[in-house]
Amino acid sequence: MSKRLHKITASPSRQPTPASARPAPAAAPTPAPRATWLRPFREFAGLSGDATYLWPRWLVLRAVGVVYLFIFSGIIIEGPALLGLRGIVPLPEFFQQLHARLPGTLQAFTEAPSLFWLSTQPAMIAFLAWSGALAAVALVLNLWPRAALTACWVLFLSFASTWRVFSPAQLDNLMLEVALLCIPFAPGGLRPGLGAQSPPRPLALFMMRWLLFRVMFESGIVKLVAGDPHWRDFTAMEVMYETSPFPTILGYWDHHLPHAYHLFEIALTFAAELAAPLLALFGGRRGRWFAFVTWTLLQVGIQLTSNFGWLNTASIGLGLLLLDDQMFASAAARLRLPRLGALFTASPAHAPRTLAPWRRYALHGALWLHFAFGLVFLAKACGLQPSAFPSVISKAVNAISGFRSVNEFSLYAAFDPVRYQVEFEGSNDAGRTWRAFEYRHLPQHPDEIAPFIAPRFLRFEATLQLIVLKGRKSPLVPVVASHLLARTPEVMALFRRDPFPDRPPTVVRMRGYRLTFTNPETYRRTGNFWRKEFAGDYLPAVYLNARGEIGPFELTAADEAIRTGNPAIAARIYDEQFRLGNLDAGFRLAEMLARGIGMPPRPDQALALLDDLAGRGEVGAMHNLGACFEFGVGVPIDYAKAAAAYRAAADRGYLLSLYSLGALYAQDRISPRDDIAGLSFLLDAIAHAKGSDPASKFIREDRADHVKHLKARMSAAAISQAERLAETPTASAGKDDPRIARTSGTKKP
Repeated sequence: MSKRLHKITASPSRQPTPASARPAPAAAPTPAPRATWLRPFREFAGLSGDATYLWPRWLVLRAVGVVYLFIFSGIIIEGPALLGLRGIVPLPEFFQQLHARLPGTLQAFTEAPSLFWLSTQPAMIAFLAWSGALAAVALVLNLWPRAALTACWVLFLSFASTWRVFSPAQLDNLMLEVALLCIPFAPGGLRPGLGAQSPPRPLALFMMRWLLFRVMFESGIVKLVAGDPHWRDFTAMEVMYETSPFPTILGYWDHHLPHAYHLFEIALTFAAELAAPLLALFGGRRGRWFAFVTWTLLQVGIQLTSNFGWLNTASIGLGLLLLDDQMFASAAARLRLPRLGALFTASPAHAPRTLAPWRRYALHGALWLHFAFGLVFLAKACGLQPSAFPSVISKAVNAISGFRSVNEFSLYAAFDPVRYQVEFEGSNDAGRTWRAFEYRHLPQHPDEIAPFIAPRFLRFEATLQLIVLKGRKSPLVPVVASHLLARTPEVMALFRRDPFPDRPPTVVRMRGYRLTFTNPETYRRTGNFWRKEFAGDYLPAVYLNARGEIGPFELTAADEAIRTGNPAIAARIYDEQFRLGNLDAGFRLAEMLARGIGMPPRPDQALALLDDLAGRGEVGAMHNLGACFEFGVGVPIDYAKAAAAYRAAADRGYLLSLYSLGALYAQDRISPRDDIAGLSFLLDAIAHAKGSDPASKFIREDRADHVKHLKARMSAAAISQAERLAETPTASAGKDDPRIARTSGTKKP
């Protein structure tokens, strides 16, 4: 054998071929196009590449713990007032209604899965809230994270499923889904540290990233599908800050930035919510960097301007899922921070431990089932109607809906173009003077703006703002008013202070207001951020009757008496209720006296009654007084007094009076003629008449063509000056308004 080997190596024909003469090695086979296309997606799902995810997971779990700490601390503060035995929506009442509607225990539990089935006592509320806070602290400190997350999910679900209207879907549902999916994502053990011994399984990582993808993409696509015109005509940012529950000083100034900047904000929104999730899915690490940066910029901007509770904090934390340890190390290297880069790669992850077959099948089955439900909600966000789903899917979705842990995310799909809110005012002298119950942070005074309260979420105030959008009538509002009248300590504590330390109120009314931002010039001159327009009573006031019972003022019997031809009975009821503090009854009685309903007209008495109401601060009465002087109802026509009355109401935000004041100028009722002032009043009123009530519609229509009439006789320069003056909010300008005519004369009727 050795001789044979020697002969072979020594043979000239077997000499090694020079490298230059060697044939080129065969090229490696080109991967199939499909595999190349799928590679970024496999990286997104954690199935390929050299990526590890220890630091992103560690940071995400700490962020989740911080958010849950804010959640449960808010529950500790507001829980007794919302859910307690003397709260606004007491738990015993909720479960009684649930049992009456769903006698079956299993069906009732699946609709309201909660530990409060064990007890609804205040001690149970406190116990669950404090237990949740302790679980959140444990998660922040990285102590037994899987158990801490399970506790956060179970305890928060107990509250979210039982306090009904006080659980806004987007905020609570997001954190319930986050906590549930974080349980298999988190490392095992009591003190896992960075979790190198228990790295995230690819499927658990994919489900977390899939959740982030849905939050991003659904929020963007629904803005296009829902059809709100503000997204289509690029005016969304012109109304977003003004109508958010707690806009900050940065939101105020952002609102007044040029439209070109608002176009940039809209572009950033769609880049972060449409382009970014797709690039994260299919764009590899560069795509995920783009998605992370744009998503973070968007969420930071919203948090600083709009105070959406913990929503943006949680979204920023979830955005870290787009990164991996190697991306962190690369960023540190670019920033010339070698020690930090070494830290990100110091603890290489081990392979995930093998699970017992039954545990592996159970985990994979649960996560893939969750993925399937997520697809259903993604389809809904993309515009697929629920009726298009097979009945088996609809039934399955309904069966798990009570757990609120697979959701659709439709953030800001539509806008209410007008900020409308309800305020509570009480009186302890039968309606002669009124004192407001001040919110802690909702804008109520023209010169106040909300501080930076996020990631705290003021559940009570935010809910009150949301349930009355567009003037919707919610039964919750009079319940709050009744608690204020009853002096319930827990509910009183939700407000800034007690406005009745001397003598308790006997009447509490609910007043509606529309609020718009003032312009920067007005803010600099007056210090006011807001212009408040009185929008009428939200619902009839509640009062204490002679028996000490609380109930709403009711004028149905009086209205029925008029309809059946018994005006004397109606007048008596109106008079009795007016003496108790029902000012609406005073208005109706004044109308009976002025029009002579069931009696000879008594305009002098009607005028006296309106004067009394005006003295109580009723802007409607001030306007009606102006109309009496303008048209000679019960008094001689006096345009000067009419203008003064209209002006008094306009200064308090009554747009119909502002319009009527402009109409007096347009009709040459005020001397000397001032077309600039008249046109500015009309334009001001029309620009701010955004409500759907008859008065707002009347102002916007301007059927008498007062604006057209004035412009026809004015120069272009005068019209331009009037338009500039119209930007001065009258309701906050008062005597400093440059449009006030310093005249004492009027045209003769």
